[in-house]
Amino acid sequence: MRIRRILAAVIAAAALAGIGLTGAATATAAPATPTIAVTENPTPGECIDGGGKVGANNICEGGTRNGELVD
Repeated sequence: MRIRRILAAVIAAAALAGIGLTGAATATAAPATPTIAVTENPTPGECIDGGGKVGANNICEGGTRNGELVD
């Protein structure tokens, strides 16, 4: 009898908290959607501001824009 009351209290608390048994399982099963950033070639100033330097053949070397062609 005591177990039934405890189980009923747990289910009631979960319902009041808004946690459904099926809702909790489906909320964690949603796959992450990848984001694809479309970027343009950086200017020399953007390369330098990102911590890099413009190297040979107008390629940004180092920093956040490393390896990108500089316009």
